[in-house]
Amino acid sequence: MDWTAAVDAYCERMGPGFWAEPLNAVTNLAFLVSAFVLWRQVRHRPDLPLALLLTGILAAIGVGSFLFHTFATRWAGVADTAPILIFVLVFTFATAHDLMKQPLLYAAAITLGFFPFTALVAQAAPMFPWLGSSAGYLPILLWLAGFAVMASGKLAWDLWTATALLAMSLFLRTLDEPMCSQLPIGTHFLWHCLNALLLGWLIATYLRNHPGPGPTLGQPLAKPGPQS
Repeated sequence: MDWTAAVDAYCERMGPGFWAEPLNAVTNLAFLVSAFVLWRQVRHRPDLPLALLLTGILAAIGVGSFLFHTFATRWAGVADTAPILIFVLVFTFATAHDLMKQPLLYAAAITLGFFPFTALVAQAAPMFPWLGSSAGYLPILLWLAGFAVMASGKLAWDLWTATALLAMSLFLRTLDEPMCSQLPIGTHFLWHCLNALLLGWLIATYLRNHPGPGPTLGQPLAKPGPQS
């Protein structure tokens, strides 16, 4: 495979130049802004390393997407999609283990379950030809909705909100090519803006619903005080 082969997949791109997708390129700043806002919160929470990791991945998503919408090559496409997959896996594990209180091995198994789930959904993708290239994100939407169904209380509300944001974002991504003749700048840049909000919301969801630090390894539980 030629990793340097050019990729022209978006309405805004009108040529091979580095800045041939200015809106699609510049709007990746939204991911970095979202990551910075969340980093200011998680840097004071050394007890939540997964939150810090998710924030770093969020920044990497912005960088990778910028590379893809400027260099527009196959290798840049991997730099764009790989951090998204890693974010999904880390968030899945963090939600299953820390928020839904699944044992470590169960949480790991649930996380790995994303791969066969994606393969299963891919079999049904031809039933939705109007999704176009956005069909690759359908498993993430259904995966997130599945967690919202299994959750309860505030966590369920937060996950349903995230599912609605992703559905809206996916809708705007899907319109990019069909609307190109009416809107030459396309709609993909709106996908970036909403996804930056969505991923920030997911990290904030983890922070809001985390039960807080427990005893560290080797640290005894606090003894009850004297009864009155």
